[in-house]
Amino acid sequence: MNNAAYLTHLLSQYDVDCVFGIPGVHTLELYRALNGSDIRHITPRHEQGAGFMADGYARVTGKPGVCFIISGPGMTNILTAMGQAWSESIPMLVISTVNSHGRMGSGDGWLHELPDQQALVNGVSAFSHTVHDACEIPQVLARAFAIFDSCRPRPVHIEIPINILNELSPFSQLPETVMRLAPACGDINSVSNAAKLLNSATTPVILVGGGVKASVKLVQQLADTLDSPVVMTVNARGVLPSDHPLAVPASASLPEVRALIEGADVVLALGTELGPTDYDFNEDGQFLIPGKFIQIDIDAEQIMRTRIPDIGIVGDAGKTTALLLPLIEPQVSSESGAERADVCINAVTAVTSVRDKKYVELLNIINQSLNDPIIVGDSTQIIYASNSHYGCAQENLYFNSAMGFGTLGYALPAAIGAAIGRPEKTVVAISGDGGLQFCLAELATAVDAGIGIVLIVHENGGYHEIKKSMSAVDIDPIGVDLLVPDITAVVAAFGWNTLRANAFEELPSAFDKCKNAEGPTLVLMKDDAFE
Repeated sequence: MNNAAYLTHLLSQYDVDCVFGIPGVHTLELYRALNGSDIRHITPRHEQGAGFMADGYARVTGKPGVCFIISGPGMTNILTAMGQAWSESIPMLVISTVNSHGRMGSGDGWLHELPDQQALVNGVSAFSHTVHDACEIPQVLARAFAIFDSCRPRPVHIEIPINILNELSPFSQLPETVMRLAPACGDINSVSNAAKLLNSATTPVILVGGGVKASVKLVQQLADTLDSPVVMTVNARGVLPSDHPLAVPASASLPEVRALIEGADVVLALGTELGPTDYDFNEDGQFLIPGKFIQIDIDAEQIMRTRIPDIGIVGDAGKTTALLLPLIEPQVSSESGAERADVCINAVTAVTSVRDKKYVELLNIINQSLNDPIIVGDSTQIIYASNSHYGCAQENLYFNSAMGFGTLGYALPAAIGAAIGRPEKTVVAISGDGGLQFCLAELATAVDAGIGIVLIVHENGGYHEIKKSMSAVDIDPIGVDLLVPDITAVVAAFGWNTLRANAFEELPSAFDKCKNAEGPTLVLMKDDAFE
């Protein structure tokens, strides 16, 4: 084996079954190795698409999304997707080439040469490592998977000089097994102190983020035992099903949800960074926790970044909750958690605009028509409204790029990755006509890969959300009214099925047709449908 083959077969030992990438002259040996492996390869039309596909795949499988990327432009193209994954704590492994020793960063102008590729990537990765000796390959992969398995998951970049990639491996055979680390549990003394504080609470509230998605049953047990409402960030929607009496699938940036939190005598935060796009989306600085505050998170630094807790516990949210649960006494209070959750949800609904209610109702119709599909959103009006107060039936059924890094052009490629990771599920992408133009070419990837996703496009003439923001601060809109092509003609040219829903009442019929369609399907919605 050469080093490319050794690396590829070692990835199989780590249960990697899919790689996203665009072949190039610098990665040829990686593709020779793929031919002899069980790893599926998906070819996007742009490396940013590869990163977003890896992101969507990782979210629905819990495994890292893996990309093979060429040096130079391949790496600059994927940086945006790595930035989104970094901000959302998504595991992503980007394996790239870099120019050979003697050419790397020489300034001579070799193909795909950058002055310092690793420095470029460091800001959006847990670490970026250059393999200078083939003996480092097993160790650097072990480090990467240690991040994915036992720490706050984030992208990892490994770059391999072309001369090393092509050389014969110093290893004559693969290891029989690879070591995988488990995340750590919180300190028992701190957990005991947290339990005492929670047992004394009369109006507790639990805040949960994406760090609890692997432990939903434990969170549900804890909420039921404490009789506590559970406020879910966007990445945690479905941790409690939307019909659970304690579920609050609504943004903590809303005054009505903040009132619930401010009325709590003890607040417990599990696996959430308390980031502004979840808790202070409008940047008004009014997110407050006046009661006692307990935070459990795998990232020690993050615990001290926002509101310093009264009790901070470093550890995996699920494992630490398992340690906490036996110490919690069942709570009975005059004002039940279900009543407090219900008051909060009703207050949110009462102040929601008619248009935003229709946006959320669209997602509810999708769920009813397509049997709780995975819904992947772009930064678009429908998704902004749904992030405020949309709930789903279980975890990993709803995610988008409108939080954190906030990229455009995410929904379509991420939905492709999600469909590859969960082929048994229907996957729906929701995009605006402006955001879709960032990634139109990935329509072809869906057809190539044989993926039957549903793409809903809100046709509102460009960047309408930004246009609203301009008008709100007395700026004459500029740069936001775009030429929008005939989307149905473009999509049909890529081999997609096309449907139109000119009125809201036409949606159930359109989605029924999606169920029986072969191949991917577009549902185009005019803005007038939401009036």
